[in-house]
Amino acid sequence: MNLFETKSKESTPAPLAVRMRPQTLEQFTGQQHFFGEGKLLTRMLKADRLASIIFYGPPGTGKTSLAYVIAHTTRAHFEQLNAADANVADVRRIIAAARERRRLEGTRTVLFVDELHRFNKAQQDVLLPDVEDGVLILIGATTHNPFFSINAPLISRSQIFEFRPLSTDDIKQLLLNALEDTERGLGKYRVSLDDDAADFLAEISDGDARRALNALEIGVLTTPADKDGVIRYTLPIAEESIQKKAVVYDRDEDAHYDVASAFIKSMRGSDPDAAIYWLAKMLEAGEDPRFIARRIVICAAEDVGNAAPMALVLATAALEAAEFVGMPEAQIPLAQAVTYIATAPKSNASYMALEKALADVREGRTMPIPEHLRDANYPGAKRLGHGEGYKYAHDYKDHFVGQEYIPEQRIYYEPSEQGHERELKKRLDAWRKRKQENTSGEQ
Repeated sequence: MNLFETKSKESTPAPLAVRMRPQTLEQFTGQQHFFGEGKLLTRMLKADRLASIIFYGPPGTGKTSLAYVIAHTTRAHFEQLNAADANVADVRRIIAAARERRRLEGTRTVLFVDELHRFNKAQQDVLLPDVEDGVLILIGATTHNPFFSINAPLISRSQIFEFRPLSTDDIKQLLLNALEDTERGLGKYRVSLDDDAADFLAEISDGDARRALNALEIGVLTTPADKDGVIRYTLPIAEESIQKKAVVYDRDEDAHYDVASAFIKSMRGSDPDAAIYWLAKMLEAGEDPRFIARRIVICAAEDVGNAAPMALVLATAALEAAEFVGMPEAQIPLAQAVTYIATAPKSNASYMALEKALADVREGRTMPIPEHLRDANYPGAKRLGHGEGYKYAHDYKDHFVGQEYIPEQRIYYEPSEQGHERELKKRLDAWRKRKQENTSGEQ
């Protein structure tokens, strides 16, 4: 079936969201950050100077709709494929026809590939030479971050436009358009849409126009008219029509890592409310609680560290609970660990100490182990001088003795003034001072 047809072969009406796809630039709603008067893409379309582009963003934000507008406005020949069911032979057939069309008619060919991320590397490579030569103008649509899922050479030859979730005002305008349109929409019905019902659909759809329009259509078609012949679309009908809210979250793709990133940064930023929200979103979307728990453990060690040592204890306990208890109860210890870490004093001194030491190991001269620290517990060690001169710390005052533990003095760990680390700093400063005095005395 043609991607832009509004009826199937059996003449069953397409869903309202498909029927209401815009046909002109003026009918397109949303994405004002790159589409509108004076914007780059609008200028390209009005001048019919389209270059290869990639539309990237969540479902229902207008990627296919904008391709539909381009199909109706460009003077170029328009072809479309869905990457989920297309193969290399399909691509080669379109390329061959495009070459012949340009040779005989001088006509450009625009190829719209929906779900472009589903093309494997070989399929994407087939497109590359003809996109580069201008035989094909590629329009790719994807819900996946193209920098992760599309070949770099193809990206470098394309302009990328990131689609954002539609605003509630955009969604409400689309609902009203559908109710007024007598040809493609629901204009042949007498519908009274309550304001709170429209507000609910606009809010619950999460910026997804397809979801809101389909819920509107379900409610209109399943609600009997009153004695005046009017279908009253109320808030209860809206709630019944849309059912459970779909959480925009893909456990296998970039949205998964974006939410995890927001989750960790909220804990690091000491915002327990934000951290709990992102935790709830991951849990509601069905994220593996072990994945969440591992991120909590990392955050506890990296961002809280010795400022509140109990953070790592709670985090590892939450990880163990997730394994032992399972869902849904595991979400309770996860929430406890998250709120503790978010509200704990923060220090990344331990992590930074390791980073500095790793840099020395990788880039600097490998330092030998001092003779007095070498293992002396095997026959022949004494003949080699291993362990000779070692001072046993517990034989000295405060169980501390200043001696050389590394050939060249380094300071990697610099405790902060946060939480428990303040006490560690006092202790470490005193030890370092005593060590320096002992070393100076020996010299």
